[in-house]
Amino acid sequence: MIKVSEIAPDVYRISVFVKEFNLQFNHFLIKDDEPMLYHAGMRQMFPVVLDAVKKLMDPSKLMWIGFSHFEVDECGALNEWLQVAPNAKAVCSEAGAIVNMGDFAIRPAYAMPGNAVLNTGKHNYRFIRTPHLPHGWDAGVLFEETNGTLLCSDLFHQNGEVTDITDKDILASHKNSMLEYEQGPLMEYSPYTSNTSKILHSLADLKPKTLATMHGSSFFGDCSQALMDLDIVMKELWNNKN
Repeated sequence: MIKVSEIAPDVYRISVFVKEFNLQFNHFLIKDDEPMLYHAGMRQMFPVVLDAVKKLMDPSKLMWIGFSHFEVDECGALNEWLQVAPNAKAVCSEAGAIVNMGDFAIRPAYAMPGNAVLNTGKHNYRFIRTPHLPHGWDAGVLFEETNGTLLCSDLFHQNGEVTDITDKDILASHKNSMLEYEQGPLMEYSPYTSNTSKILHSLADLKPKTLATMHGSSFFGDCSQALMDLDIVMKELWNNKN
């Protein structure tokens, strides 16, 4: 099942629910002068996500394909998008560009250093390095400075077919979802390192208004408090397991 909704100004959530995984895979289309798709998604999902994008804009006009870290649901279909959009570039961290994109992507990626800003027209997206958060040496997130949307990747992961966006608590669902993985192959979903608390609190200091989550409901409300509370939940879940 696929659903499309505008969760913040010019930010469209394209969600594919996979019943077998009991999980939503969310892709975010930013409509602007230089449109960006954040999360290229899996190759097997590319046809349905492409159809959804076509209903919102001409996909050949995409200029940026962004993602947090090297993982199939983040960038598996990157090259398919780069072929559809001949002027588009992948945008990722410097580490991601050096370690992964040089061999994986069919065109050179735009490597963003920490705190660099990508302007798409009306919107400025600041790149925040978050190594090993949620996972991966190359990890980072994008923060839209005009309306306060944080494209936060796997942070706040929630299982199930949930609502598009909510102002209700998502941490309880996140914790329960992680506990479901406790004994399985995803039991060490995210490391809790000496830098985790510092990174989460620095994201809270940005005072985001919307959390655009890759799996589960996006959130609007007191996002700063949610990020600080996530630190507590992650420490409880993962601190003694890594």
